[in-house]
Amino acid sequence: MRIAVLLACLTALGAVGCGGTDEQAAAPPPVADLTVTVDADGDGAAQPRSARVKCETADASKACQAAEGMKAKTFEPVPRNVACTEQYGGPQTATVKGTLHGDAIDATFSRVNGCEIARWEDASALLGAAG
Repeated sequence: MRIAVLLACLTALGAVGCGGTDEQAAAPPPVADLTVTVDADGDGAAQPRSARVKCETADASKACQAAEGMKAKTFEPVPRNVACTEQYGGPQTATVKGTLHGDAIDATFSRVNGCEIARWEDASALLGAAG
């Protein structure tokens, strides 16, 4: 009798499914859904330019192609313990908010020192979407 109960349980588990072919794989997250804002003079006197970069796939636009190759690390701030060259790249500032490959993004950019200039350059293809 115990064997019959065990077989019935195993059969029931098999019927419920363990990743059978009827289940669809989860769709990958969209490449990007970002709002990019660039302030050319950095103080808001000139109207900042914004663009929405929304891409299901990388082939939707040049900004989507740029976003496809980026990682969330591109948007991380410079750690406080990093020494940066004291050079000034200009007053421009930018923000990027939204999602990239399913990761939340909330970043600010400037050109106030060598580290920030390098971050700006790493993200320039995407920042260019806002003009």
